[in-house]
Amino acid sequence: MRVYILSRNKELYSTKRLVEAAQAKGWEVRVIDYLKCSIEIAKGELKVNYQGKELPAPDAIIPRIGASRTFYGTAMVRHFEMMSAFSTSGNLAIARSRDKLRSLQILSKNGVDMPKTVFASNKSSAKDVIELSGGAPLILKILEGTQGVGVVLVDSEKAAKSVLDAFYGMDVNLLVQEYIEEAGGADIRVLVVGGKVVGAMKRQGAEGDFRSNLHQGGSATAHKLSRKEKATALAAAKAMGLGVCGVDMIPSSRGPLVMEVNSSPGLEGIEKSTQIDIAGKIMEYIEKNVTPKNGASSKKRKLKKDSIGA
Repeated sequence: MRVYILSRNKELYSTKRLVEAAQAKGWEVRVIDYLKCSIEIAKGELKVNYQGKELPAPDAIIPRIGASRTFYGTAMVRHFEMMSAFSTSGNLAIARSRDKLRSLQILSKNGVDMPKTVFASNKSSAKDVIELSGGAPLILKILEGTQGVGVVLVDSEKAAKSVLDAFYGMDVNLLVQEYIEEAGGADIRVLVVGGKVVGAMKRQGAEGDFRSNLHQGGSATAHKLSRKEKATALAAAKAMGLGVCGVDMIPSSRGPLVMEVNSSPGLEGIEKSTQIDIAGKIMEYIEKNVTPKNGASSKKRKLKKDSIGA
């Protein structure tokens, strides 16, 4: 089995763990910096060059695409898919998940509950947006923000109007969401692999910080999911079409609410808090879906049309 991990940094915990898990299977594994790849396209011919040399076609790829490099990264994922490589997450699914607004629209369409969210242009009235969102306190999210950066809590309508006016004046795209006070700065990260929950942790924000993201100083502990939490996480992963993902939910009086579905979830926090070999679960998922090209009876993998984006 030949597996490529598309990652810009081979020293990251998640990347190293995926390499270790693939090597434990006896597979040939390489970390490929996708920004150093180029592609060749001709009639009936698709190639990938890496650092001046043609890459042999892999059996599978594991995309670890950075949020700021989504366009180029998903183009590479799509190219490998068209070369008949199995991808743990398809290029279109990754692109959907990276668009906060689009992902919420998809989740809503599929009946997944979430905080009430309003999106409006900078020509809209801040007062109207605040009223539509249910009034303060409110959460304001910059669409391009990641890892808790660009998320603001405003506790009064006056503050909300001031912040909205400032962002709208800079032509920044914002989501305005209801604040779930009963969550108490905590959320639940669920790892879903191949349509199955393989681990869950509860993240608690640092003292005085409503954001639970570990990059912002939060802490994590293993979490036993309720039936409703498990069902919600699986429904969100299915709606987004991601083979491997992290589903972020917050508890509320009306049940778990999905905040985001992450197509490149970090493994460090959840492996250390749960003591579960998540990287190994990802390899098992690949193993179930791929017959190596050099095997005795290589099977032809059929990709859904929209997974390639053709």
